Amino acid sequence: MSIAKSNTDSKTQQSIILLTIVSMFWFSQYVYIPYQATYLSGIGMAPSLIGIVVGAYGFSQLILRMPAGLMADRRGKHKLFIMLGILSTGIASVLRIFLPNELGFLIGNLFSGFASAMWISFMILYFSYFPKDKLQKASGMIVGANNFGILAGFVAGTLLYEHFGMKLLCMLSCLAAIPAFILSLFIKESHTDFKAPSVMELIQVYADKRLIIFSLLALIQQGVQISTSMSFTTRVAQSRGASSVQIGICSIIYILVAVISSYFSASDVAQKRGAPFWVPAILICLTAYCLLIPNLPTVEWIYAAQILSGLSTGILFSFCTSEAMKHIPKEKASTAMGFYQAIYAIGMTTFPILTGAVIGEFNICSAFYCLAGIAAVGFAGSMIFYFRLKKFHKI
Repeated sequence: MSIAKSNTDSKTQQSIILLTIVSMFWFSQYVYIPYQATYLSGIGMAPSLIGIVVGAYGFSQLILRMPAGLMADRRGKHKLFIMLGILSTGIASVLRIFLPNELGFLIGNLFSGFASAMWISFMILYFSYFPKDKLQKASGMIVGANNFGILAGFVAGTLLYEHFGMKLLCMLSCLAAIPAFILSLFIKESHTDFKAPSVMELIQVYADKRLIIFSLLALIQQGVQISTSMSFTTRVAQSRGASSVQIGICSIIYILVAVISSYFSASDVAQKRGAPFWVPAILICLTAYCLLIPNLPTVEWIYAAQILSGLSTGILFSFCTSEAMKHIPKEKASTAMGFYQAIYAIGMTTFPILTGAVIGEFNICSAFYCLAGIAAVGFAGSMIFYFRLKKFHKI
């Protein structure tokens, strides 16, 4: 009995350490994000080039996440990957400090993408502290810690950017990585006999239909989010006369809703309705958000619309993650998570580039309408999936 209690206490302690690291890691990754597009625009970059710089963050994730997942399952350990991710986020902002131009932000975003590719190990290690039937709760908790770190970064950026500029935000990013790295030294992993699965055994998981479907839905959610709330929505707010503080408030509202709704997704209330209700419902909210933003007359209306985007990050992404991993064996979890994250990184890479190109060729309304159409396709796909699941029990 005492051994079981000791194991439970150890898992609780480790989960607290890891959630703390997660919050600091994502603070480091996102403290400068609300002002990235406006900063790059201010130094003379065209929208199409801004889209490429923003998309570089997703590009390195796209390339690295599947190999990272395979390596984590082959090693059976996650601590090293977590430490490498934290180091990379610090290096990314050092580059932005010493090269405060297009090149510095491009290379910095590639390093930030490498750091985020290690997010696989953060999530799989945290999931290992919970039984299989608590996967949605675990997903909601770690996504909540993720969004809390982003919220803290957005608040810091809002308070400091107008007076101190981008350089200080990048310095804060570096500073946050230091305690996160120190804490990562205290991560403990179980020392059990481990037989590494073969690569062929692991990659069979890529054929899992549920994993594919929810990876594609996450692709839509993440691609739309990074193209709007994380970048071009700030351009719309700026065109409505928003100050840097008001732009920061837009981002804070979005991520505050994301934090609250992440923890809500872990609650019994949310799980009672379940993914078949929440996934299509929030995809409709995301579609409405993309239709509304370019047509809102004042920044105050944009504040209100940010609630819809926050719900997609908090609820939709949490449920997509747990639904994708629902039937995955433990020994293949990192490989599956690597596939999941690599697929949604396609959206993070291509959607900002597409958005910037459409803005450059036509206008910002056309770009947001394209994103709305893609979100609507996701809604239709989710409805078909759950209809088939209910009627035929095939997937």
